[in-house]
Parts: sequence; structure tokens; C-alpha cells
Amino acid sequence: MLKYILFLALCFTCIAEAKLPDLDKNDVVTKTKEIMKAHASQKKLTPQLIQRILTNYLDILDPNRTYFIESDIDQWAHPNDELTNQVIEDYNIGNFKTFEELQSVLTKAITRRHLIDSNIDYSNLPTNVKSVEFKEMPWAKNEEELVERLRRLRALQLETASKISDEMKDKSLQRIAKRQSKYEEEMSTSDTVQREHLILSNILKSMASALDSHSAYFTPDEAAQFMINVQQRLFGVGAQLRDDINGFSVIKIVEGGPAALNKELKVKDRIIAVNGEPVVGMDIIDAVDLIRGEENTPVTLTVIRENTLEDGSKQEQKLDITILRGKVILKETRFKSSYEPYGSGVIGYLHLYSFYQDKDSSSSTDLENEIKKFKKEHNLYGLILDLRNDSGGLLTQAVSVTGLFITKGIVVSIKDENGRIQHLRDLDGHMTWDGPLIVLINRGSASASEIVAQTLQDYGRAIIVGDDHSYGKGSYQTFTLATGDDDHINPKGEYKVTRGRYYTVSGNTPQLTGVLSDIIVQGSLSESEVGERFAKYPLEHDHIKSNFDDDLSDIPFLQRDKIRKLYKFGLQEKLSTYLPYTEKLKRNSEQRVGTSKNYQNFLIEVKKKEDINPEQMEKFGQNDLQLEEAYNIMKDLLLMMQEKGIPLPVGTPKETFTQI
Repeated sequence: MLKYILFLALCFTCIAEAKLPDLDKNDVVTKTKEIMKAHASQKKLTPQLIQRILTNYLDILDPNRTYFIESDIDQWAHPNDELTNQVIEDYNIGNFKTFEELQSVLTKAITRRHLIDSNIDYSNLPTNVKSVEFKEMPWAKNEEELVERLRRLRALQLETASKISDEMKDKSLQRIAKRQSKYEEEMSTSDTVQREHLILSNILKSMASALDSHSAYFTPDEAAQFMINVQQRLFGVGAQLRDDINGFSVIKIVEGGPAALNKELKVKDRIIAVNGEPVVGMDIIDAVDLIRGEENTPVTLTVIRENTLEDGSKQEQKLDITILRGKVILKETRFKSSYEPYGSGVIGYLHLYSFYQDKDSSSSTDLENEIKKFKKEHNLYGLILDLRNDSGGLLTQAVSVTGLFITKGIVVSIKDENGRIQHLRDLDGHMTWDGPLIVLINRGSASASEIVAQTLQDYGRAIIVGDDHSYGKGSYQTFTLATGDDDHINPKGEYKVTRGRYYTVSGNTPQLTGVLSDIIVQGSLSESEVGERFAKYPLEHDHIKSNFDDDLSDIPFLQRDKIRKLYKFGLQEKLSTYLPYTEKLKRNSEQRVGTSKNYQNFLIEVKKKEDINPEQMEKFGQNDLQLEEAYNIMKDLLLMMQEKGIPLPVGTPKETFTQI
């Protein structure tokens, strides 16, 4: 029974050294059937799916592509019809000889790697090696190319290790060697039971992730880690990390967390040691475990920080930063608000980080209270709802947040794995804010935030401003483990599976395309390859009929008349409020951006397509230029509406319809 429904934009991927699940071959066949029965579109093993599974399996065996060469794996990397059909036939009866054979090929590749490593001349290594070289590499064409790849990898590791003390350098290199040795020992184990559990769990991982970019199989330890992410709560320092081979780069400081309060750790800092223990070459899960710990205990992070000098050159600085661990409730599950004066009133600003709900609060009630506070304390003339980098959350909250800005009607429709369509409606019949509204998005706005943005765009209730499109995740997933049920994790593992797509009231899904902005204002992600279209195996785009005229077709026939009498008045109409102004708003925005030297310098940096952190680039020159322009567009809109004699909205929320 699939218990827990969640919307996630960016799928959490575990690569932990987890305890292997207690699987047998029949379990793999059974779980495969369960997952595929629940999946939105992949219902049986096909030759295309088998190709994906084999590709995924190779990536699991050699994720950094430093063991295999093309000739080792060519028949599996590019399988012919005969092989794929044979794998399908074998898989369905629990015969996994193909995967066992691949495991044996890896064992031979490990032996070759040992020989190469032993012959590397450490006194004659390449220089100026960059970690970016090791991202999305093809398989080495031959042994000579593999040797050179390993030389460059060693050079990068040594260069990083040289930035710390001799003692720590030795420890770091020992850690790398230990990590490699442990991986090779696990992958080439002679323990037949452990080997079988390893192969079977990797088969399930390969199969689930081959279905689409958001389905996944988790070992028990990985399932527990996944729930930490879902619950957004842990003890640590409040920083998100990325493994860059030569250390762990800080890609985000969690607002309100210990690191944010401490103010010493910075985005792009590269962590190379924790409490004096080198972490270069360590698995990211192990490194995170060192950083986490009991509340109110100190942890010291040794970091490398790159500073830009006045002449434009770069200089690296080593720092020890001590932070007191604390409870981290990720601020993505919360919001912030502010306002900007405008005439005799204000333009309100609400930045929602995700769509959350707990026993004390929810995203919709928090936003509603803030809007009412704005209206009580000021003349509220316009509102900007910022959904940038909002990766989603609870579906019910997407409906409730949308309901703050429409009367009532269909917000989102879900089509499940069997083609059944269910409509989710806002029913309360009143708007908390019925005035001018801008929704600010970027390519990091995903899932539930796309429901809100596209639905408000469909109804004509908001102007969408920001990057050319949002993330493009129009699918929903279910997870086999309920929130808070960590003590009952299945020893055979858990899984997350894509059940279907969602569509807004126009019948369109943002899947792949994303929500398209009415007025494009480029931000830090506008040139980045971020989004569903760049995922490994995304679902295709789709559409259903529009539902502005709600026929209640998903309601049981005998109940429709009763519900119609209560529901079918005061429905949100499709508005054209902003159409007379849109073209002029676009032209004015383009002119402002085009003549702003600061904005043009910002766009030059963005177009470099280097590894830019959105949190840092959003505030270019201490200014959030994308948000500033959203304010300018709102001010333009208000002036244009006044020129047409339309009074600016002030006063209390309107409640003109019966609540049901």
C-alpha cells in the first residue's frame, strides 16, 4: 500500500554505504511488478527499458568511470535486440545472469586498476587539473585513456591534499585509498550471500530509476535518510553540500540554521576536514555524519575559500570555522515577508520556500495571515508572490495557496496510472487578495509551485514574471513509507514511484515545458541547464481538456446534483485584467534592463554558464535584480491601471460566497 504522497522537484539520490537489504530473486521480481503496476506509464519490461536498466547498472558499478573501458562493456552499453529480449525473458523468471556477468567484469577491471595505480609516477603528474573534467565523462576508449584519466584524478586529489598540513595530507590520501579499497572489496566480495544481496539491490535501483527521473528504490538505510529530507529536520549546522571530489562544496546555507547564525561559513567554501578528520575522498553520507551530532556541541570545519583580488586573480585561503550544532528545520518549509512603500500604501512581498503543513502552521494559513496583516497595517496596492527556487511540497497546500487568490474552482487535476482523473478544488468561495498580483518564478520553481503559478496564470489572476520557464515537473510520486514511520522500514527496502501527472485548469501540464513567463526577466538560473528536460529519463508532455466549466465529472453521479447546488455559483471566472497592459509592461521592462549597467554586468556573469550559486547571484552587487525588476513591473502596472481610472484595491478581504 502506497501511503505517503509528496511532490518533489529534485529527486534525493542516496549513494550511501548502507546495510544491504535481505533480498532474494523472487523479491526482485515481485517488487518490480509492484512498482511497474503503480507507475504512470511503464507497465512492463520493454527493450528500451532494459537498455536504460543496463545503463543505470553500469553507472552504479563505475559511477566515476575509472574502472571500465569501452571494450569491457560495449555489448551491455549498446545492447542488440537479441540481448535485450533475452534479459527480459530472464528477468521475468528471476534469472539475473546478465547482471552477475557484469559484476564479474568489474572484478577484472578492479584488478587492472590496481596495476595501473601501482605504476603511476607521482613525481610526474599533470598540473592545473579541474574537477569539472570529471563531470559527465564518457567511458575511456582504451587502457591508455584510462591511465591518463587516473593520473589526472590523482593529480587533483594531491593538489587538494597539499592545501592542508602534512599530517592531514597523509590522512587525506589514506582516506582516499581506504575508500577505494572498501568499495573494491564490497564490489568483488567472495561472500556469495553478500554478493547476491548487492547485485539484487543494484538491479532494483537500476530498474526503478529507469522508469523515470523521480522513481527510486531505497535500501533500508537510504529510506531512513530520505525521510530526514522529507521531514526537513535534523541536528547539524544547516548547510547543503555537494561532492566535488576535492572536497565538499557548500552550495546553500539554510536560513535560520546554525551556520547562518554563525555567519562564518560561506557559499562556495570547500570543506576538506571535519574536527581535524580529512574528508577528501570520503563518501558524502559519511562526511555529513561527521558534521551532524548532538545539539549544542561544537564542530570545526576546515575549509578552502577562494578570494578574488583587486587585479582579478584568485587566491585560496584556508580557514577553521567552529559552529555549534543545533536543530535544523529547513527554511524551505517556511516563508518570509516584507513590503515596499508605494504612494500612500505598499506593495507586499511574500517569498514561499515550499508548501508545508504541520500541527502548528501551514503555508496557506501563514500567507493568509501575512496578507491580512498587510491590509490591516497599510494600504495594500499590489502583491508579489515569490516562488523562485521553491521545489514543491504538499499538493493540498498548493490548492490552498492558490485559493487565497481565486474565489473557487478547479486548481489542479491528477491523472493516475490507470488514466482516472480527479479534480482538486478550492471551495471556500472568497479571496484573501483580489488585487494586482505578480508571481515571480525561475527555473528552480518546481512541482507544487508550478501548480500555483500556472493555475493563477490560467485564470488570469496573476502576471508571471521571471526566467523564461519554470522547472517543468508535472508528475507526482508516492512513497511506501509514511512520515514518522522510520521504525517500520521494510528490511527488503522501500521505493518511491511516479504515479501520474498533474494538470492545471487549462488542461495543460508543466511537465517538461514548465510554466512560461508572461514577462521574461532573467535571473541567476536563466542560462542554466536546470529542469526536467535535462533529467535522465523524464516523462513526456501531455494535456487533457480544459476545466474552466467544471462539469463535476469526477463526482459520483448520485451526488452531483446536491453538490452542484452548493458549488456552481461564484466560480472563478477566466479574467483578462492584465491583457491591456502586458505588451507595454514587457517593453518597459526590457528598456530598464537593457539600460541598467549593473543588470547587464549581472547577465554577462550568468551567460558564462559557470558553476554559479543562485543564492549568491540573486543578490548581485547586494541587490536582488530580478526581484527589483518585479517591483518595477508592479509599479508600472499600478500606474497604468490608475491612468485607466481603475481604483487601487484597499480594504478588508471580500467574503461574498457561502463556505462549504
